Formats: sequence, C-alpha cells, structure tokens
Amino acid sequence: MADLRALFSSNDPVGSNEAFTNRQNQWNLVATAIEEHLRHIADPAFDVEDLETARNNVIVFHGVGGVGKTTLSRKLEAALADSGHRPAQWGAPAWSGERILPVRIDLARSAGTGFEQIVLTIRAALAGLGRPLPAFDVALRRYWEHQHPGEPLEEYLRRGGLASRFGQALPQQMQSALSDVAQALLLPGTVGSAVAQVTVSLVRALRERRQTVRALAGCARLADLLEAEPDLDALSFYPHLLAWELAQFPADKRVTPVILLDTFEDTGDRHRDAERLLNRLVWLMPNCFFVISGRNRLQWADDALQGELDYTGPAAWPGLAPHSGRPARATGHSGARQYLIGDFSETDCDTYLAQRLTQDGRPLIGPDIRAVITQRSHGLPLHLDLAVARFLEIRRTGRTPTPADFDHTFPALIARTLSDLTADERHVLRSASLLDAFDLDLATQAAGLAHQAAARRLVERPLVTEDPYAIWPYHLHGAIRTALRGTDDHTEDHWTPADWHQAAERALAALGRQWQDTSALTPSRTLLVACLRQGLRLARDHHLTHLGWLTDAAFAYTNDSVWEPLAPPTPTPAPSLGNQPHPGPDTPADALAELLTAIARRQHEHRERTAERLTAVLATGLLSGELAELALYYRAKAHKDLGRTDTAVHGMRQVADTDGRLAPRARRGLAQLARIAGDFPTALATIPTLGWEGRHHRVLAHIWWPHGDMDRATAAFEAARAEAEAHNAPGERAIAQTLLALVTAFTDPLRADDELALAHQYLAPLDQRATTFYAAIAALLRDAGTDRDVTDRATVLHTESTLAGLPWLAPLIETAVAFHHAVRGAQDDLTATIDRLREATANGDFAYYLDIATAMGDLPQPDGPAIRWLEDEHTVRTRWRTLVTTRREHLRTQQ
Repeated sequence: MADLRALFSSNDPVGSNEAFTNRQNQWNLVATAIEEHLRHIADPAFDVEDLETARNNVIVFHGVGGVGKTTLSRKLEAALADSGHRPAQWGAPAWSGERILPVRIDLARSAGTGFEQIVLTIRAALAGLGRPLPAFDVALRRYWEHQHPGEPLEEYLRRGGLASRFGQALPQQMQSALSDVAQALLLPGTVGSAVAQVTVSLVRALRERRQTVRALAGCARLADLLEAEPDLDALSFYPHLLAWELAQFPADKRVTPVILLDTFEDTGDRHRDAERLLNRLVWLMPNCFFVISGRNRLQWADDALQGELDYTGPAAWPGLAPHSGRPARATGHSGARQYLIGDFSETDCDTYLAQRLTQDGRPLIGPDIRAVITQRSHGLPLHLDLAVARFLEIRRTGRTPTPADFDHTFPALIARTLSDLTADERHVLRSASLLDAFDLDLATQAAGLAHQAAARRLVERPLVTEDPYAIWPYHLHGAIRTALRGTDDHTEDHWTPADWHQAAERALAALGRQWQDTSALTPSRTLLVACLRQGLRLARDHHLTHLGWLTDAAFAYTNDSVWEPLAPPTPTPAPSLGNQPHPGPDTPADALAELLTAIARRQHEHRERTAERLTAVLATGLLSGELAELALYYRAKAHKDLGRTDTAVHGMRQVADTDGRLAPRARRGLAQLARIAGDFPTALATIPTLGWEGRHHRVLAHIWWPHGDMDRATAAFEAARAEAEAHNAPGERAIAQTLLALVTAFTDPLRADDELALAHQYLAPLDQRATTFYAAIAALLRDAGTDRDVTDRATVLHTESTLAGLPWLAPLIETAVAFHHAVRGAQDDLTATIDRLREATANGDFAYYLDIATAMGDLPQPDGPAIRWLEDEHTVRTRWRTLVTTRREHLRTQQ
C-alpha cells in the first residue's frame, strides 16, 4: 500500500511503500488465540446464551503512542481477510476450513465512532453473508425508528461510509426479516408501517409459544429485549441477539467474526460510560473474537472496577488478569491475553527505513542517516515516521539530508505522549524524565507533590516499563524521555529552564533522602552505587553546585574496595558525526564524577594514567576540601604503586595532617611506606592510630610476614577478615582473605588451596586487579618446589603486573620464584633470581625481599640498605630457611 503523504511530498519518482516490519510474534499470538477460540466454540457444551461462564474471547495489545498499534491492527485485518495480504514472515494459521470475518473499528475521537455506529458496523459486515438475522434485525429496526424517526437507515449508512465499505444489503435484509416475521404472524398491511405492530405481536407470540415463531422462540431473551425501551442502553444488549443468530447458522455456513477495536484509549471518560457499553458488547458475543489495541492495558479483570462495568474481575476475564505472584507488567504483559507491544530492534528500524523510501529499487535514506535515526528512535516507530517526513521535507528544499539533520527529537512525540495525561500526570512525567529509573516515592518527591496518586496512574501507562526486581522498578521509554528533556517542547504547559533546574534539585534531594534513610536501617552498597550514578548525572546535567549528600556517598563508595563503574551515562556520538574530544570537568559534579571514575579505573588503567587524571581534576579547583583530600590520597597511592616513594609520602602526609575523615587511611599509607622502606619499627608504632578505618589488622600482618612469623601474620589477617565481615565490607574481606591465602601458601599448601578457593569466591563479584595478582602469587607460593610451571607462570605474571602499572609487585613475584628454586635446591636459578631481585629493589624499596631470598638459600646477607627489623636478623633469616626445609620435607613425604 502506498504511503500517500510521502507520495505527494516530492516531484521525484520516489517509491513510498508503507513498510511493515516484524510483529511476527503478535501475529502468532493472535493466530494461536483464534485457534483456541475456534476449538472452544466448536465444543458441543458451548452455549452462546450462557451469561455466567468466564470469557476468554479477547486479546489486548497495548503500548505507547506511536509504537505501531494501529498499523498492526490494520495488518491483522488484511491478513485475516485475505492470506495474500499476510506478510511473508507471518506463518499460515493453524486453522483450516474455518471462515473468519474480520471487522476493524477505529474508536479514535477523530473518527467520531459512537456505540451505535459500532453495532451497525458489525451488522453491516455480516450483511455480506447474504441472509437476514431476524431476531437482531427486528430489534434494531424498532430501535432505529424510535431513535431516528423519519431518517432512512440507508441514508445513514451511506453518509457514515458503511454502505461503501460493506454494500447496500443491510436495509434490504432488515426489511426481509420484518416481512418474514409479519407473514409468520399473519399481520396485514405493509411492513414499513407496522414495525411497532410487528414487535408487539411477536412478543405476544413468543410469550404464548406459538408454533408460527418457533424459529425465534429459541432465543430466550428476545421477548424481554423487544419489550424494553429502545434506547442506547437497550441497544448495548442487542449484540446478544446477533451472537444468537450467528450460532443458528448451519455448520457449512458458519462464520466467526474477529472484531478489531483500535484506539481503545479514546473511549475513556470519567464515568466509563462508553467502556461500559463495549464491555457488555464483548461479553454478550462469546462466539466472536475481539482484538483490542490501545495505549493502556484493559482493566476489566480488576476487582476495583466492580460496579463501574457490568462484567469485571479475574473470574470473569481470566485471560486479562495479571499472572499470580507477579506484578501485572513484570513480564511485558498484564495477563495471558494482554501484551505490551515492544519497540523495533535496531535491525527492524533499519529495515523499515530502507524499505519506506526507495528510488530505482534502492533505499533512498542512506545507511549513515538510518543509523542516526535508529539510535535516536529507541525503536519507536512514530519517531521513524517523523524522521521520514523530515527527510522528504529537506529534499524539497533542494538540499541533501545529512546525519546531523536527524540528531534530534521531534515535538510531535511530546504532543502525542501528553495528549491523554492529566496536568498532574504530565508534571510527574516531566519530573520522572530526569531519572534513569524511579519508584512511586522518588517520582512524587521529584515532582514536589504531596500524594502518589498521579505517579501511580502514570506508571500504569505503557510509556513506563517495569522491572520488579530492580532497585527502582519503573523506567520511561527512551525516545519519550529524550524528547521531554529536549528543547522542542511547545506544549501550553511546557517547563522553563528554571522549572527543570528546580525539579533536578528536588530529584537529587529525593535520591539523597532515599539513600540516607535506607542506610540508617540496612546499609546497601547496591543502592549507594545506584544513587551515586543518578545523582552525579543530575548534578552534572543541570549544573547543580551544591553536591550535598553526594560528598558523603563518595566517601561511602571508597570505604570498601569494590569499584563498581560510576561514570554517568553520556550520549553516544552518532556513527557519522565522529567522536569529539571529551571536555574537561566544568562543574563540581563533573569533577566529582571524574574523581570517582579515576579511582575506580585504577583497576583497569596504568597507575601513571591514574596519577595524571587525579592531578588534572585537582587542577580544576572544583573539588571541595574533603573531596580534594580524596583526590590527594588516591594520587599518593598511585605514586606509591609506581615506586615514587618520596612523592607518595608527601601526599599521604598532607592528608594525614588535616586530621579529616581520610586521616586514618593516610596514616595507614605512611605505615605501609615505612614498611616498604624497611623501617618496621616506625610502621608498627603507627598501628595504634589506625583503627578499623586504617585497617590496623592488615597493616600488622604485613609487618609480621616479612619477618617469617607466619603464625602472627595469619592471626592478624584472620582478624582483618573477621572485622571486615562485621562491618559488611566485602571488598576488604576479599583483600584480607587473599593475603591470608598468601601467607598460608608459605607454610601449608593444602590449607592454601582452601584459602585460595575462598579468596576467588570473594573476588568473583568484585573489581580488584591488584588483589587478583596477589592471589596469583599465592598460587605460585603454594606450588613452590613442584613441576607446575612456576617460573613460566611467574614470568607471565611479572609482565601483566608491569603493564598494569603495578611495578611494586615485581619484588614479591621474584621472592616467590626464589622460594621455588630454594626448595628445589637449584642454586644457579636462585642466584639468577636474586640478581633480578637486587635490580628490582635498587632504589631501596622492598629491599628486605633481598634479605629474605638470600636467607631462603642459606646464602650470605647481601650488601645494601640496613633493614630495621623488629627482631634480630638471625631469627628472621632462620625462620625463612626453616620454611624452605619444611616445604622440602612436605614434598618428599607426598611422593
């Protein structure tokens, strides 16, 4: 079918087919439902006059405006009417030999379709069967003459387009039905002037059960309907007569109407008057199948509607009821027969755009433009249609469209979205568009409202998707969210920049309250990270200068070494527009986001890069005092890892001297730096000032294991692990557990196996690169003296740690190799390893590893900086030599 708007938009011979993409799943759902319906009505136990049995003769497709519901409805009508119009990708239906009669009715306000016309449309469609339906026709004729005196039905049908759509047979069939009834009743006079007399006589005959009307006597409720006042309410019960007449057809003439009601949302009103009539229509025609499409799910199965509609509740409409135990919208549909129409995939979008406009058999819209449109659309077909119109509009000006012409949203999206929302719902919608995800409380607070009613109504709309297992279950459709936050909102109640700024402040404050209130009861790192991500983006996008709770959240984030990615999402550059260099931070929120990102990215970037990023963010001057200390501290850590001991000491000292919340961590850093320099007494003296915040047990263990005192080191690492568990700090627990595995690997390979397994379990959900290297070194120590490729693995580990910007691990790796060679008695290999170790510690850092390695091989003490041990040097060297001989004995007994 040609797209007429596209056809008349250009003088060029542009192909303008109305492309239809995908929706195969929806066709399968409809085909399966119709097949089930046909089996149900073919059952001998099926009774069309049964008003108590639950109904399952309806399927509902709901979705956001512009997602393609009307296009789907039209295509379903065409496919059911003629298999030749069924898209190639849609399979043939399972039913065969069954006659299906599709009748599509547009309920849009613009179409002006009232209930009276709905009933007439269904009857006009059935006129094509070529036979009168006397029970219904008599009732309808009586209604017509009462409600439209002097107006011929033929003229009404012609004026409303039904005559041209379905033909002129209906008036003749109704007249024939009246004539037949009058003749059966032996009534004199013409039929046209005896409608009232025919009706009265027919009711009397039915009451008296005369043989002359036995054909109609089977309709138990006909007499009551003919006696009722022929008003709109009575008309809404006449479909029962229509259904009864269809059931009287002989088997070889039987037909199953499939009635497609589109744009169902336009039937909504405050009192549900129109919906009540349609609810009655569907219930009273159980042998017909209905395909309803609209923006919202059909609520007929909700108990809350009892009294507003005639037939409600899950017992009446089991197919419309939510799945038990699951939220109504959790699985993309609200019941076995209610389905949310999803967006197009990227492939579908590209196919649609390629097929929509063609020239000489080739796509008129190039792949670069299609890619930009697809990205901007978020899969929404309406956006694709608007982009096609934009493409043609640009071509009419004589200019060739470019990708940049489509790197924006369309105001029509906003108008379409807001058209059926109340003022409060629009207010909540705009506020919620600031958030990546939200719950009712968050949306209400962001909107500044006192009650959740508007937010609750909004989340029932298909423009909001739901993930019941997420922290915040609701998400706005991407295309609509982007359009709302754009600058092309020309609606009457559009927001000013000040409105958006105030809403962003409210949303940021609401996120902070939610995190703080929850943390006071049950600290949740998942919530912390989620709030940080949303809060940083809000503060950045809206230039909020007061960071408030974000500062506390930043410190909470760094308190444990988990390092989830935090960078706020930034728009991906369009494929054809190139990637522009990322500008530096220009707001406090930008600077905070860069700070936290640089800290977290240490696990994946060279420490040199980390130091550069932290130096750059400090240079902006945008960080407050405490946050500047955070940057100084982690820059000092990076310098420590790079072997720049003096620079690291200076940075740690700056932070420690402020005596702020980072002071314990900075003092820990100074203790570690003293230990690295071989000054163990100074490191030990610092421990009383550390506490849990300074990880005192871990620092103590790091002091004892270089002394070869593995018992005290093991006890300290166990205490560090227990303290981490008590503080619910999985990152610190993983570090302590991994280091525990490392020290036990020197003394007990079998226990080390178990400790390493637990360490890997703790590390699996985390992002701790240095700790992972520690685990690999522990595995080398566990395997020392065996033929498990220890030296080759150590070489690979040395290369990987160096490339990661962690040169401080090299001496420890060489020490592990020295242990391996000492256990094996490979003196030449041990000497070569000691030479490499001497080179790695030439600057004085970790020089004690050289003493340890020579002690392992029972070699003379090396020249170099004097190590300030806590015990006499002989005791330390004896312990290390004993570890070697003990391992040899262990391996001998294992043979």
